Amino acid sequence: MTKTLKGIAASDGIAVAPAYLLVEPDLSFTKTTVSDVDSELTRYHEAISVSTEEVEKIRDSAKGSLGEEEAQVFEAHLMILNDPEFTGAIENEIKEQKINSEAALDETAQKFITIFEGMTDNEYMQQRAADVRDVSKRIMAHLLGKELPNPASIDHEVVVVAHDLTPSDTAQLNKKFVKGFVTDIGGRTAHSAIMARSLELPAVVGTDSITKDVENGQILVVDGLNGDAVIEPTDEQVADYKVKSEAFLKQKAEWKKLKNEPSVTADGKQFIIAANIGTPNDMEGVNENGAEAIGLYRTEFLYMDSKDFPSEEDQFEAYKEVIEGMNGKQVVIRTMDIGGDKHLDYWDLPEEMNPFLGVRAIRLSLQNEEIFRTQLRALLRASAFGKLGIMFPMIGTLGELRKAKAILAEEKDKLVKSGVKVGEDLQVGMMIEVPAAAVIADQFAKEVDFFSIGTNDLIQYTMAADRGNDNVSYLYQPASPSVLRLIKHTIDAAHENGIWCGMCGEAAGDSTMFPILLSMGLDEYSMSATSILRIRSLMKKLNTEDIKELANTACFISETAEENEKLVDDLMKKFNN
Repeated sequence: MTKTLKGIAASDGIAVAPAYLLVEPDLSFTKTTVSDVDSELTRYHEAISVSTEEVEKIRDSAKGSLGEEEAQVFEAHLMILNDPEFTGAIENEIKEQKINSEAALDETAQKFITIFEGMTDNEYMQQRAADVRDVSKRIMAHLLGKELPNPASIDHEVVVVAHDLTPSDTAQLNKKFVKGFVTDIGGRTAHSAIMARSLELPAVVGTDSITKDVENGQILVVDGLNGDAVIEPTDEQVADYKVKSEAFLKQKAEWKKLKNEPSVTADGKQFIIAANIGTPNDMEGVNENGAEAIGLYRTEFLYMDSKDFPSEEDQFEAYKEVIEGMNGKQVVIRTMDIGGDKHLDYWDLPEEMNPFLGVRAIRLSLQNEEIFRTQLRALLRASAFGKLGIMFPMIGTLGELRKAKAILAEEKDKLVKSGVKVGEDLQVGMMIEVPAAAVIADQFAKEVDFFSIGTNDLIQYTMAADRGNDNVSYLYQPASPSVLRLIKHTIDAAHENGIWCGMCGEAAGDSTMFPILLSMGLDEYSMSATSILRIRSLMKKLNTEDIKELANTACFISETAEENEKLVDDLMKKFNN
């Protein structure tokens, strides 16, 4: 039976494919005594055999889609499945205690995990605890007759369905097979939504109940234009969505004609439209969409896609690849923004009551100087290969900025003295995403070469509303006069002190926010690559003289975000007529 769920349109496009539920099954069990030990051992051996075949298949698939390095984790899983000390210990538990396989597996796995986690002087062995957990979960699933989801194992066209998608989940999605995704929770600024736009995957988030309403294999429509998810659509609906998809593709083809055009307004004023990226793999989309710069390279994905801290050499190669790929256009690279909702399995950080207000981004870097210095050396070395801007995230005080700059200067001095070339036109900037920094932007502007406004967090902190919490999503208001005043103050402070100001938050690519930002005189607009041509097309329709009063009206006359949305809507009707 057809059912339509309403969500949030997070990434443009339309997809129709079978649903693939990326949802953890219930692996609870009851410990029981078995009378037929031989039969229980047979059941256990079958689970081991099936698990081994499954991991081998996933490994081979991962090698092709993700690369040799990413597939190494599955080699470690195979070693455990073939380790007689581990599998034999479970077998002995079944024989000696006459208990079911599930109980024997759980008890043995917990012993191994405790041993590995206790090896605090051997990081490699500590990491084996995670491998034992993963392997044990897989064996348990087969014993219980449950199926474990795995993004790397997808080998046919699907729409991924999940409660939420972590950045690491999203980074594993193979575009060859994954045609879109739908989630229970989230918004346009969630990391999964941002990654979907980078991957050019249609996405609908915040449906509340998609994981409960759809079953594996059911046909699912993802309407990333209107925010609809349609379960088991009728033939007529599929035909209608095909027409809608073709119309969207035709519109994209028109936008494509602007790929090599400059970003200019109707009255000839030129600005920069840049791209946000997560990895060097995103460069194809950057170039295909005619980005004039990289306004944000989120380096945390280098850490999140690795099984250990990426080395200086690995980071250098990744940064160099992007810088050289831009052929002289500026690349702004943000130092790692780990913390909040972005975690590393191999970095045992303390639990915090409110991680978004805790040790994250620059705070984490300054408390872990060696990790920070390694990244800065890689960035400095890469700066010799093009035009680089290094940007510090989550700066809240002048003291934080000055300390970060001092460490950067120390590493630069060491490299230069050792004969390593560093770029001569290197720029150093900071993100404005903490309201305290926006308020004293005039002071910060005297100490950096540029600002980049991170609206995702700036709005979250200004409105005291977790951007991932559906219950307060109504407070996440980019067009709120309070948020706009902070943005305008930041842009004005930058220009008064002779530096440029960009925006790398999702608001830069928002059709409602864009005319207001243009009226404020924002210099650079950085967004998901797939939004570039749409915004360039919009820019060409706007005359800066006709919208020069828009910023003041939006900031100081309007009283609500809704008023500003209507203000822009009415304005655009004039330009579209």
